[in-house]
This record gives sequence, C-alpha cells and structure tokens, in this order.
Amino acid sequence: MKVLSLALAAALLGITGTASASSSNQGILKANGVSLADWQTAYDKASSFISTLSTSQKLSLITGSSISTSNTTFSALTFLDGDMGPQNDFYVSAFSLSSSLAMTFDRAAIYAQARAVGEEFYGKGVQVVAGPTSQPLGRTPWGGRNVEGFGPDPYLNGVATGVSTRAYVDAGVIPGAKHFLLNEQETNRTSSGGGGGMGGGMGGGPSMGGDFPGNSTASASSPGGSAPSGSPFRRRAASSSTSDSESAPYSSNADDKTIHETYLWPFYDAVKNGLGAVMCAMTKVNGTMSCENADLLMKNLKTELGFPGMVWPDMNGQSTAQGSALGGEDYGSSSIWSTETMQALLSNGTLSQARLDDMAIRNVIAYYYVGLDDGEQPEAQATNAYVDVRANHSRLIRTNGAKSLALLKNTNNALPLSKPRVMSIFGAHAGPALGGPNQAMNVQGSGPTYQGHLASGTGSGQASLPYVIDPHLALVMRAAPEGTMLRWIMNDTYSSSGSTLISSDATSTSAQVTYANYATGSDVCLVFLNALSGEGADRTELYNEDQDAMVNTVADNCNNTVVVINAVGPRLVDQWIEHENVTALLYGSVLGQESGNSIVDVLYGDVNPSGRLAYTIAKNESDYNVELCYTAQCDFTEGVYLDYRHFDAEDITPRYPFGHGLSYTTFAYSSLRTKIDASIARTPQGTPSVGGPSDLWDTIGTISARITNNGTRAGAEVPQLYISFPEEAEQPLRQLRGFERVNLDKGEEGTVRFELNRRDISYWSVEEQEWVVAEGKYKVFVGASSRDFRLRREFIVKH
Repeated sequence: MKVLSLALAAALLGITGTASASSSNQGILKANGVSLADWQTAYDKASSFISTLSTSQKLSLITGSSISTSNTTFSALTFLDGDMGPQNDFYVSAFSLSSSLAMTFDRAAIYAQARAVGEEFYGKGVQVVAGPTSQPLGRTPWGGRNVEGFGPDPYLNGVATGVSTRAYVDAGVIPGAKHFLLNEQETNRTSSGGGGGMGGGMGGGPSMGGDFPGNSTASASSPGGSAPSGSPFRRRAASSSTSDSESAPYSSNADDKTIHETYLWPFYDAVKNGLGAVMCAMTKVNGTMSCENADLLMKNLKTELGFPGMVWPDMNGQSTAQGSALGGEDYGSSSIWSTETMQALLSNGTLSQARLDDMAIRNVIAYYYVGLDDGEQPEAQATNAYVDVRANHSRLIRTNGAKSLALLKNTNNALPLSKPRVMSIFGAHAGPALGGPNQAMNVQGSGPTYQGHLASGTGSGQASLPYVIDPHLALVMRAAPEGTMLRWIMNDTYSSSGSTLISSDATSTSAQVTYANYATGSDVCLVFLNALSGEGADRTELYNEDQDAMVNTVADNCNNTVVVINAVGPRLVDQWIEHENVTALLYGSVLGQESGNSIVDVLYGDVNPSGRLAYTIAKNESDYNVELCYTAQCDFTEGVYLDYRHFDAEDITPRYPFGHGLSYTTFAYSSLRTKIDASIARTPQGTPSVGGPSDLWDTIGTISARITNNGTRAGAEVPQLYISFPEEAEQPLRQLRGFERVNLDKGEEGTVRFELNRRDISYWSVEEQEWVVAEGKYKVFVGASSRDFRLRREFIVKH
C-alpha cells in the first residue's frame, strides 16, 4: 500500500467531477484498484438503485429516511445495540458481554453467540447491529467501558471481532463495528464528561442506553420512546440524550505505527470478514474529530483496508456538515446534513456529486451483501410486542459462560466441590438485587460495585434480561438434593444485628449472624465479589476495601475459602490471595442471564474450567503503565506496549498473566514442529482488496504441537502461540499469534496446528507505509499463558 497520491486523495475525498452514479462510484470505491470480490454483486445492486434516485432522495437516504421510487421502496435501516442481545426489547436473550467471550479463547463459542445474537436481531426486524465492539481495546484498566470489548491484545481482539462479524453476516444482519478509533476512556469523551446516551426502564422490563448519533433529546422514561426528529438513528426505543457538542472532547494522539499495529489491527479482521458499517467515535484523533478524520476514514479504513460499507457517527460524533461529508462519514443527521446545506455544498463544488453517490451506495451496499433484499425479514414491531426470538439460546449462554470462567488458583484440590456438608455463602454478588432484573439507567457511569448479582453491563453494554439465575439460586438447586446445609450473608458490609441461627457445631445451639460465625464450622465458604463500571464514567478503583475485608474475615475463620469474581476488567486480588485459607479463585467477566448456572457448573466440576485471562491481573495498581487522561491532549506515549507487552518489556511479575487459566486435570506439551516458507517477499504483492492486500492473508506456514491430557478427567486445554520478531521490526518481546482450544479425554493425545499468515509476522513500516516482513530469526513459544512456555523453537525468514 503506497502513500496516497494527491489525485487519489482528492478522488477519495469526493472533490472531483460529477459523472454519473455508475461511473463516479466505480471511481471512488475502486480508485486504488480495490477488488470488491464477493461484494461485487452487492455493489452492482446498490449502484443500480442509487442511479435511479434524485439528489434530494440521496440526501434523504444518507440521513436515515425511507426512499420510494417508481420501481421500489427502500425502508430506512434500523440500528440497535448490541453484542449482548437486542437492547430494550422484551422476549430476547441476555448474552454475556464481549470481554467474557474473549476469555473462552474459543472461535466456535464466539461464532455461536454472535450468530445467535444476530438471529435475534433479525427476528426483531432490526437490520444493523451496533457491534461487534472491538474497542475500547482496554488501553488502561481504569477504562469504564472495557467490559464491552474483546481486550487489549490486538490478535485475540482481531480474531474475536472477525469471527463475530462473519457470524452477524451469516445471520442476515449488518455488523456495525465500533468505536473507530482510539476511543479508550469515558473521562472527557464529551464536554460534560458523560457517555453516549440515556435510557430508561422499569423493574419488570428492559432498560436501555447506548451509542446513538443525533442532536435532539428523546424521552427515556419508558421502553417505548421514539427517535427524535432530525436524528438519523432509527430504533424502536428511546433514543439518545445530548451533550454539549460545541465544546470539543479530548484528542487521542498516537503515531502511525501504534495505530496500525494495535488499534487498526482488529478492524482488518472485521473488514475481511464482511463488515458492513463502522461507527466513528465522538472523540478526536490526532487533533481532528474522528468522524471528520480523512486520514482514519478515507485513507486507513476505506483505502488501505478496502472497506466498502458505511461510516456512521457515535452520538455527537458528527460536528460539521462539510467536515463530516468530506472526512469520510456516510450517514448522518438531517439537522446537520440539511437539504439546504448539502445543496449549497454541491452547488459551489465543495461536495461533488461523485462523493454524494459514494455515500449513498455505502448506505445500502451491506443491505444487499447480507441478503436483506430477499424480503424475508420479519417486520419490526413494538419493543414489548410478543415476538419471542430466544429459541434455545439459554443453553448457549450457560455453556459459553462456563467456558469463559478462568480458574486462577486451586490449592489442595478445593475445587470441584463434592457434596459439602455445610456451605456458607457471602457477598451481595451471590444473590439478586433488591429489584430487577433490569434497572432504570442513565448513562452517567456505574459502580464501583453492584449490590446484587452482576450479570449485565450498563450503557451500550446493558442487556435486556428476561431473568437472572444468580449463584445463590443455582447453589440451592444443586446442593439441596445432596443434603448440604446452606447459610448465607449476601451483603458486602454486614454487621451483626443480634440475629441467631442453629449452629452446625453440635456443642453450640446458636450463634450471632456474622461473617466469622457463619464461616466457622463450614466445609466450604464461597465469597462472591464483583466490580462494575460502564458508559459515562471510568473506574475509580481496581479493588474494593469492603469486599476485601469481607474475604479476609471469612478466610480467618474458614480454612476452605473459595472466591468467585465477576468483573468488568482487571480486579486486583493481592489484598488476600496469599491468605493460607483462600484455597481457590474463580474469575470471569459478565455472563448474562444464566450466570449463576455457569458458575455452579464449574464449581461442582460439571464443566472442567478452560477460560483464560484476556488481560493481565497485576499485583499493584502501579504495575499498569497507562492511567486515565485528564487533559485535552491524550498522548499514547506507551505505543504498542499495552498489558502483557508492557509487563514483559519492564520485567514486571504479574499476579496472573495474560492467557492464564487452570483446569481440574493436567496437560503435557511435546513435539513442537515448524513448517514455514523461508522465502517471503518483504512487502505484500497482492491485489488491493476488501481487508487489505490479498496476500496479506496468505498462509506462510504452520506450527504444530502435541498435547496430552495426563490428568484424571476430561478437559480442554488452550495452547497459545507467541512469536518474537527480529530487531528490525521494533516489536514487543513476544506477541500472541495463535491459540486453539482442544478437548481431550483423560489419557488422550491431540495435535494442535497454528496457521500463520503474512500479517502475523509483519510489522508496519511508517516510512514505506506498508506491512513489512523482516528478514532474520523468529522465535516461537508455545505454552499455557504469556509467561508459561512449555515449548520453544525458531525459524528463519529470507527475502
């Protein structure tokens, strides 16, 4: 990919002539010779349709209105959050969040959930999913919305984003990935410091919030609100509130290498897998509003990645008519792109007819690409209409939730549980909230903890829960038939009220209701903790003093204390993890409506844990290298050194490393083999295409290893491949470049194969503006985490 010539840049910005729709758009979409491949048919249909429209009809189309011609009617697209299921609707499923899916390290699990989510959107008559959510990537652990994304490793994030994209396409809906780009914190994201929307709900029904453009305020008092006048964002629920867009948000400032190798990387996967829409962020990037940033949208996204779809703005992301139209936005607000304003831009030559046609085509091309023109999708109805799209998705939610849980500590075989005589349960997270399952919610931040079982996010990550299975309920249903005595204090700050109970100790008849008394005499004590944040505000803590005091008090009095955590990001545990009576730690993200069942399935060993950490858990807050930015200019001076890449570079010992997760069985690694094409061209030679140069995705070799289950029960292992680059590439010490999940019975052996493509061993050359493969020695590491390597090898690359 060469630096854009002035002529090409001008063509892409839409400031060339006014040819007919068919020729002008062929010029803009293919100005750099991009091959549309399997998008060609959709392009032809879109181009043919747009050629029948008048200028005023095109302007209506790009601002979210339905279009009628003598031959056809195109109904305005409906957009809706999110990855965890159709937000604000009744009779839908509440899935786990993206950060939970990332912890499965399982492509099949990620695909299955995204496919099910897409099917529910399709069944509800919604065409565009505001997802997958690649970013916030998780630059800082204090980021308030990290729970919505797939984590800070670009490779894992890219795989999950790409797989989810393909699943949405296969379900017949348009994937709309967000947030593009470098939208990594909530603080000062808008002038008021707030998030991207507001929603409301009542205790018995769904509530909502989220990422929606527009500059009008809609009622958010109930699930049945309507979209505001002038907003291009069509939905069947309350739309967004506004923030003061006259005061600019912060600017994320990153160099070209950092942008490509970290933040842009997952979008390559998404575009390659059929991405139809992209949400540009409400922040600035390198001093320019994201939705007006031609470098990001016209150059990186639409030219370099060959993205053929539309760009639409996060709420208040659209700032000016001319800037957004020329900068690369394709869908916007009629209050900004008014007919009068746009006609004036067309008349004076600022906006070409070619660019307007390009915008119009991009608005409908994905509609044809996913097959929505077949007329089979059900009509959209009211949010509370009895349109039940849940199918058997509860099983999938339960299965994926259990797959995502990472067993971080397990001494003395504390887990799995086996018919304990007396079990005590502690913490608000163990039981239901006072009212629910859904809460009225304003997008002004959340947390730092939740007084009930945390099964959903907030803001754009808030699911519409039809019910919640909390751990207490699941434990009662599992333990009671086995004769286990259960007692509980479901409060994080409980103090004795003088209540008494019948003690399990035969020498005593009663005891005060205290953590200490309930812990004493128990065969196992389960302590449940959570950490909550969400759209609108960043995290204020990475550990909680009240919760940690509860853990220590219980552990002081119970020699078998098991801690279960569900958190929106890294939750530090060093306040108690080395306590001799803390025997096990089960750790996960937010699991959705079946959360309690998923947790209990792992606690009792019905499911052998196989989840892996998608980020590093540090020993101290100071071990993380990126804090929140409180200034107008947020400089990403850490470059590509996020999470484990930073810990490796600074030789910091984490409490639990990226990729870590234990099992109830054990695995041995052997027979590492590499088969790599030793002669590889320095730069891509393939045709520019959707997803980048075609040969960027070519397989250049395989690495394989033998995995043996040498333990006592069946289980799943997740071998991970890390690679070190030659010095020329200026890369971190090691980077994830492969993972596979393998299920093995006890005593069974299996072979895992990691396929490497050209991109996997490429680095971004700022000087050449290309993905470059360095000559020299590449080191290969295969193991169970970013710090647990079982096998090592090398291979050489020459040009």
